[in-house]
Amino acid sequence: MAAGMEAATGLAGSPSSVMATGVLLVATAFCLLLLLTQPLRRRVPKGLKPPPGPRGLPVVGNVLELRKDPHLALTRLSQKYGDVMEVAIGTQPVLVLSGLDTLRQALVRQGEDFMGRPDLPSFRHIADGQSLGFSPEVGEVWKARRKLAQNALKTFSIAASSTSSSSCLLEEHVSKEAAYLVTKFLQVMEEEQSFDPYRYLVVSVANVICAMCFGKRYDHNDQELLSLVNDSEKFGEVAAAGNPSDFIPLLRYLPSRSMDLFKDYNQRFVRFLQAIVKEHYETYDKDNIRDITDSLIEQCLDKKEASTAARIPNEKIVNLVNDLFGAGFESVTNSLSWCLMYLVTYPNIQKRIQAELDQTIGRERRPRLSDQGTLPYTEAFILEMFRHSSFLPFTIPHSTTKDTVLNGYYIPKGRCVFVNQWQVNHDEKLWKDPHVFNPERFLNAEGTEVNKEDGEKVLIFGLGKRRCIGEFIARRQVFLFLTTLLQQLEFSVRDGRKVDMTPRYGLSLKHKRCEHFQVKQRFPMASLS
Repeated sequence: MAAGMEAATGLAGSPSSVMATGVLLVATAFCLLLLLTQPLRRRVPKGLKPPPGPRGLPVVGNVLELRKDPHLALTRLSQKYGDVMEVAIGTQPVLVLSGLDTLRQALVRQGEDFMGRPDLPSFRHIADGQSLGFSPEVGEVWKARRKLAQNALKTFSIAASSTSSSSCLLEEHVSKEAAYLVTKFLQVMEEEQSFDPYRYLVVSVANVICAMCFGKRYDHNDQELLSLVNDSEKFGEVAAAGNPSDFIPLLRYLPSRSMDLFKDYNQRFVRFLQAIVKEHYETYDKDNIRDITDSLIEQCLDKKEASTAARIPNEKIVNLVNDLFGAGFESVTNSLSWCLMYLVTYPNIQKRIQAELDQTIGRERRPRLSDQGTLPYTEAFILEMFRHSSFLPFTIPHSTTKDTVLNGYYIPKGRCVFVNQWQVNHDEKLWKDPHVFNPERFLNAEGTEVNKEDGEKVLIFGLGKRRCIGEFIARRQVFLFLTTLLQQLEFSVRDGRKVDMTPRYGLSLKHKRCEHFQVKQRFPMASLS
């Protein structure tokens, strides 16, 4: 028996057996690799060709090339491979679209083909997977509810104000919050040498959408609202285009603090909205529709009036409110925050905007929405802020709803699509010196009018059927907040300090927070009406 064991041991350690074991391991690894990379193999109909793109590494694809500032990496790659190219994130192929003409072709002219959303794991945690903006659903029910949400947002934006026959609800809410913000900035300056404007700005912007959605505003010290709006960055870090854990299954099983915070944020936000909706149901009066939430409840209860597709189950109202809040909050906050950074970086531009405000509006009244169109330099500044910052470098990822062809390339159904807005906004074919901040690029030779055609080339809210439903109110809020602040205040930073405008990648590009802002009052506010 001992001899048999010795023989067996000798066999196991023989060179031939070691070689056989090595061959077996290599074969196993090869089969595993083949299995992992199988999704990358494409069947292309005869006569068509697949999009070009860089060769990726096994298992991880092009992740290493995209790990830092994906918008810049993909822009560089598009210069080599073209406006329609394909990269691999993990083993999953992703279509990347660049170039204004290509984006208009895909998202507008072929909008039905590209209006889907990929079923990404992170998206399932947003509004319990029922978000209008992130859900892969694109059927008739989705279309009807999106239209309903869009109409509700617009209706409560342009509805006549109860306090003034000449203004709308949106104007009333923004004017009040902007005036409060002016007072708050001045009050803080009396107590401190400098401050971070974002911490106050974010609450004022949130209060506008809270007033429209919930019929109430919150104190700037309200801890629940502060916690939600200040933690919104946790959402953007995970929901950003190209998050590896959305494409590489193994990463979902590894500990991730950012994913844990993302899930916690979404759960807290839903609970916050659930409490508000519950309160609205308890106090609902069909003869007194107070806000957007009441309007949605009315539609939910009035089954006879609503079409089958547009009817909203009670439990879905929270999800719609979630979308409307997001649509009216994140883009406005980012816009105004970037505006302030550019204003202190380019003080001469700030002075020119204020000179235009003094000349056109004066100092006897506050700016109004009706002033849009009469302040061309201010409008050009806002457009250039959108273009230069490109704080939404990609739209939320799209997906194809059927097999299609774009620019001669075959694109299969269900392909995840990244829309590179940053590339369009910095395309040398469209813009002279695209990396230079220059509002005058949008003005005519006399500086009296904005070139609307150039303005429409700036991409920040997407295009086509998935265009941001909050664009209408976002543009209006940015204009009204900015003009009200600049009419009354002059912004600067403490001597010897500079702002850091290096963007940090996420769903939106955010600059580093700056605590060195200072403000100075331009004239007594008592003179304003």
